[in-house]
Amino acid sequence: MTLPSLASPVRSHVAAFGFTLVAALVAALVAAFSMATDAHEHGHDHAAASGSAPAPFVATTAKPFAALMDDAMAVMDDGMRRAPMNGTPEHDFNTMMIPHHQGAVDMAKALLLTTQDVELRNLAQQIVTDQQIEIRLMQVWLERHASATGSSTPTSERPAP
Repeated sequence: MTLPSLASPVRSHVAAFGFTLVAALVAALVAAFSMATDAHEHGHDHAAASGSAPAPFVATTAKPFAALMDDAMAVMDDGMRRAPMNGTPEHDFNTMMIPHHQGAVDMAKALLLTTQDVELRNLAQQIVTDQQIEIRLMQVWLERHASATGSSTPTSERPAP
């Protein structure tokens, strides 16, 4: 067989895969946009999410790594659901990204308790440092723009850097 005869089937498989991937991404984006629009139009307030909040994350060697990751995810998910949204993209982005970044910090702390791998320890420590700085930048932005966006994030709802 010659190379051109192999290239054509490969190209068609790649094109089909690419189309399927693009279609899946478009469907996911449409669904996400639809849910966000529905929530905004119906006055959904993330701060009013039902249910009790999970206990604050505590990095401890008393739990296995998987349990720590589950705890970090639960706290992060709850924080993002309860983020005070007002429909202003810049405000809403920051209020949701703060708990998201704190989740990354918590997960990195869990890894630091369990791994001796030097590369991963360095990466985890860098994540802790960078994400804490970014959390503080988002908090400062929210404070600076509180009057322009019509709300602020109370100190009690912010994770400690």
